[in-house]
Amino acid sequence: MDKIAVLASGGLDSSVLIAQMASDAAVSPIYVRCGLAWEEEEIHALQAFVDALKNPNVQSITVLSAPAASLYGTHWSITGARVPAADEPDENTYLPGRNILLISLAAIWGSTHDVSRVAIGSLGGNPFPDASPQFFEAFAQVLSAGLGRKVLIEAPLRGLHKEDIIRRFQNLPLELTLTCMAPRNSRHCGQCNKCYERQQAFRQAAIVDRTVYLA
Repeated sequence: MDKIAVLASGGLDSSVLIAQMASDAAVSPIYVRCGLAWEEEEIHALQAFVDALKNPNVQSITVLSAPAASLYGTHWSITGARVPAADEPDENTYLPGRNILLISLAAIWGSTHDVSRVAIGSLGGNPFPDASPQFFEAFAQVLSAGLGRKVLIEAPLRGLHKEDIIRRFQNLPLELTLTCMAPRNSRHCGQCNKCYERQQAFRQAAIVDRTVYLA
C-alpha cells in the first residue's frame, strides 16, 4: 500500500482529506506545532476525529515542532488577541509562509520514513501565494533537489470549496473538526472569520451544522 503524509490541523478540510486519502493509502497525519494560540484545541479535535474514523489505514498522529513566535512576534495568531472577526476579509487571516513551513517539515519527516507524498487540504479559491498549484509544483521540485529524493506535494481538494466537501463528506463526523481561531473547551467561538466561513459553508451546502458554537 502506498504511503502519504497528510498535513492535519484538526480542521474540516484537512480532516476530510485524511479520510479521503485513507481509502487507498496508509495515511500518516502530521500536526506541526508552531506556538499558535489554538494548538492544544486543534490537537484534541484531530485526535477525536481520527479515533472516530476507526480506519486501520490511518496511522498514529505525528507531532512535529517549528516554533514561529520569533517570526510572527506579537501577531494575533501567537497572542490570541484581536483575532480577525467574522466581518473582516480573508486576507486578514493570512499567516506568512505557513505552508512553506508545514510542507518543509512534512517532507523532511517523509525523507526519514520512506514517504514521498505530502498532501495538504488547500481548497479552491484560496488566494494566498503559498497555496497555488504553481507554488506546490515549484516547491516540490526544490524539496526534491534539496532532499535528494522525489517529493510530491498534492492538494486533492484544490478544485473544491468548503460547501462542496461538506456536501460530499457529510457522512463523516464533521462536528468533531475544529475551524476556529479562538476556541474554548473544544468549542468554536462563533465570532471569528473562520467560524463565519464554516457556518456559511454549511448553509450553502444545505447540510445541518452539528458544530457547537459559543456564540
